[in-house]
Amino acid sequence: MVRFGDVGLRYGGTGPEVLRDLDFLLEAGTFHWLLGPSGAGKSSLLRLMHLAARPSRGEVEVLGIPLSRARRGALPALRRRIGVVYQDFRLLPHLSVFDNVALPLRVAGRAEAQSRADVTEILRWAGLHAKADSAPAALSGGEQQRVAIARAVVMRPALLVADEPTGNLDVPQARRVLSLLQEMHRMGTTVVVATHAEGLVAEYPAPALRLAEGRLVSHA
Repeated sequence: MVRFGDVGLRYGGTGPEVLRDLDFLLEAGTFHWLLGPSGAGKSSLLRLMHLAARPSRGEVEVLGIPLSRARRGALPALRRRIGVVYQDFRLLPHLSVFDNVALPLRVAGRAEAQSRADVTEILRWAGLHAKADSAPAALSGGEQQRVAIARAVVMRPALLVADEPTGNLDVPQARRVLSLLQEMHRMGTTVVVATHAEGLVAEYPAPALRLAEGRLVSHA
């Protein structure tokens, strides 16, 4: 569950708010689009959801934890329950596909034998088992995005947020990426996907949050 209550966000403590008066609730296990033109605040909203930013005012509650009352020491464990997919992939070029996907497990201190089993399973799920030893630069854009999704979900997150995950992909690749995100939703993960691709939204109808100039203008 994700809840925003009268949330505002400004960067650096000065200047205008980039997000204003956000009030909404996303039930656990739902899939939502996050829509709006460039500059509407979509990326900033997702940053609040995955704890990369704190609100300037109001309350953000993520996975049942009100962030204003969360102990700083509890945040790393909460972050491990949130998967993040970026438009620019953010894969480490010096690591293989396998090691990029394994990285969150290793950082969390997971036993290597269990990590290898989990990564192998996720790569098969993403259709990338044959690419396990490849460098990211040897992959297509769609394959790199699927590696990024595999890395985001290998910890079995309760919340998955994706910031324009299909923005650099052609339509067939975008559909394959969307099918993986929707499969995570069917498995019980709460999924929020920011996109400009209105055609994909029409093709995959789901409830949507729509932003304009930092405000929530519709939630249906």
